[in-house]
Amino acid sequence: METKRYCLTLDLVDDPELIELYKKYHSPEGIWPEIPQGIKSVGITRMDIYLLGTRLFMILEMPESVDRDEAMAKLATLPRQDEWEATVGKCQLCDPNATSSGKWQLMEQIFTLPE
Repeated sequence: METKRYCLTLDLVDDPELIELYKKYHSPEGIWPEIPQGIKSVGITRMDIYLLGTRLFMILEMPESVDRDEAMAKLATLPRQDEWEATVGKCQLCDPNATSSGKWQLMEQIFTLPE
């Protein structure tokens, strides 16, 4: 299966306590089960989030046949997703009422190592 990779970025509020809280929400013990279930149900096969200071970097992978915008729109309608966005939105430096696709900014790929 051919996959497509998307890289996205988002900034957190510059507050060590909120950053730790955000990390806790995304830990295996802290994430609500509905969140990864919903992510998988819309066709996302891999999601990794990295942190440097207040900058988050997300890598999404999904089959090429899945439209990312449609998948993210569907994700926003799933159970507890609004509640999740409001909860983590308190830690994020963006509109806390936005959906995930409204918060995370798609990055432009500018380099690939030649074969």
